[in-house]
Amino acid sequence: MIGSTMLSINAQGNPDNPLLKKWIGPYGGVPAFNEYNISQIKPAFDVAIKERLNEVDAIANNPKAPTFENTIAQMERAGKDFKRVMTVYGIYSSNLNSPEFEPIEREMGPILASLSSKIYQNKKLFERIETLYNSPDKEKLTKEQQRLIWLNYTNFVKEGANLDPEAKEKVAKINSELASYFSTFSQNLLAEENNEYVALNNQGDFDGLPEGLKKAAMAQAKERNLNVLGVIGNTRSFVEPFLTFSNNRELRAKVWSMYVKRGDNENEFDNKATLIQILQLRAKKAKLLGFPTFAHWNLSNKMAKTPGRTMDLMMSVWEPAVAQVHKDVAAMQKIVDVEGGNFKISPWDYRYYSEKVRKEKYDLDQNVVKEYLQLENLREGMFWVAGELFDLQFKAVTNVPAYHADVRVWEVSNKTTGELVGLWYFDPYARKGKRSGAWMNAYRSQQKMDGDVLTIVSNNSNFIKGADNAPVLISWTDATTLFHEFGHALHGLCSNVTYPTLSGTAVARDYVEFPSQILERWLETPEVLNRFALHYKTNEPIPMALVERIEKASTFNEGFSTVETIASSLIDMKLHLAGDTLIDPAVFESETLNELNMPEEIVMRHRIPQFGHIFSSDGYAAGYYSYLWADVISTDAYEAFTEGSGPYDKEVAKRLYESIFSVGNTTDQEDAYRSFRGRDPQSDALMRARGFDSFKADDKK
Repeated sequence: MIGSTMLSINAQGNPDNPLLKKWIGPYGGVPAFNEYNISQIKPAFDVAIKERLNEVDAIANNPKAPTFENTIAQMERAGKDFKRVMTVYGIYSSNLNSPEFEPIEREMGPILASLSSKIYQNKKLFERIETLYNSPDKEKLTKEQQRLIWLNYTNFVKEGANLDPEAKEKVAKINSELASYFSTFSQNLLAEENNEYVALNNQGDFDGLPEGLKKAAMAQAKERNLNVLGVIGNTRSFVEPFLTFSNNRELRAKVWSMYVKRGDNENEFDNKATLIQILQLRAKKAKLLGFPTFAHWNLSNKMAKTPGRTMDLMMSVWEPAVAQVHKDVAAMQKIVDVEGGNFKISPWDYRYYSEKVRKEKYDLDQNVVKEYLQLENLREGMFWVAGELFDLQFKAVTNVPAYHADVRVWEVSNKTTGELVGLWYFDPYARKGKRSGAWMNAYRSQQKMDGDVLTIVSNNSNFIKGADNAPVLISWTDATTLFHEFGHALHGLCSNVTYPTLSGTAVARDYVEFPSQILERWLETPEVLNRFALHYKTNEPIPMALVERIEKASTFNEGFSTVETIASSLIDMKLHLAGDTLIDPAVFESETLNELNMPEEIVMRHRIPQFGHIFSSDGYAAGYYSYLWADVISTDAYEAFTEGSGPYDKEVAKRLYESIFSVGNTTDQEDAYRSFRGRDPQSDALMRARGFDSFKADDKK
């Protein structure tokens, strides 16, 4: 039995290594974060990787004819120790990165890539999967079991299971080299974000900044032991509010330059040479696998299927978005001229003057709105929405260890039945060693293959912690991101499938953002704002007049956010359609954006040397379009609520749960959406949502 093999390997390896021990305690076991340390990671991997390969070999070399149970089901059961070690390793990489961890990450990247290659290139294992895939008897299996066979077969084929031995060896070598470059890229970017800052040396440097940002800048200076009044760190959570509110144009330019030059400073952390190598290796891999470019290879099992479909969608939105930006810039330039400014709007001016236009046009001051957006209240608002839509309830628990003092844990259960659903970890604050941005992780996937297994999910953000336990006030944009990432968490928590590989968010990359993006819509509902948008001083609910102004301004600045995001998406796709053409990142970026008529007042959301989505792994490579693709689906899906009795329509919410949030990857995603909506999504819903009235939809997905 595989189970007894696993136990013997543990015993022979290092039985005292906490990372190799089964999770114990409440909720079906939880990670023992209070027992882990960096020195345990490499020894744990040494054991877990050997165990993983032994398990795979045992399945592949089974003398009995392949069946679902002795092949696919055993693959699902295998690798439990390895998955637990990977979970902790991933937490260190994203949340607790340090000089001590960096060499481990550099070493483990190629080793883990090699492990993956060995599994996908195991000839005997693939032959068993292929036999099941081609067997007429598979029709006797459940739909979920058939889906799991299909997924395994297509994944193995995509990774080169059908290649000859020489080609397999080349692909494995490329995968190993890529993993090494991914680690280098990520660590360079993290170093730039940790080390770079702009000092605020006198009181005038704080002019225009909200009180919360002032205090955060002063706290940052103390944390860095600098003899200055304040510091603006090199992360989005510092940079965007500074660019929005600072009255000092020279400092805005300095902060903007620091942020957009990450990975592009001609120093030891410069990423340009690294990303060139990544692109070249990807191109070689795609050709070995029989595809003209990496983009064609990576989209072969996505909803979009081909690069052409993504380009058509992006360009259909790009043109009206650019047109809107030109209108918005003209309005900003008028304000500059009236104020006597002798300059044209530059990228470091855009957010600042956009905010002035917002105030002038809609009488809406984001600093006033922010006073009602307390992080903890909005978290409670998210819980309330989850209860209204999916009948979930959250209870804070203290009997579960966390990996950092900032992390808190909630037990999640069904409101009606009281049945436990899982655990939700929340790590909200920025700190050194934590990568920028916001994300969701599943530490353990829901399944009921051999009994019910509760999921464990986390949401991680980079909000600036309030000084002296003051309420943390966040921007409307940050609040939207908070709801977005919680949508991913709900996708995991609502999962109700049998097999872990098909669980939760394990869906096509250009579909996985749909559940998160649709949840963003509930932030702006009056029910949430009236209950949870409470003033941080008076605790009074946000005035209805202010809510109405927020609604009227809901599409304001969509031109900017659409252009900066789609610019990155287009660059990503064009980089990976370039094949093995050797590119100069700076020239490629400049020439491509010029060809697209990119407004000179905006830069890409992620410039090439800092584009971690596509260069820290293959995850979003030739796939950053996924946010736009999924937003087409999410805006169309939300209209199902507005066509009904509103955002809290119980019948529509039930369909959303049954067809989308609970089914994971047990069914084709296009079929799942049709089950919810009764038809395919229509892209004109997106244009209405973004206020691009001139759009005429002819691309129906």
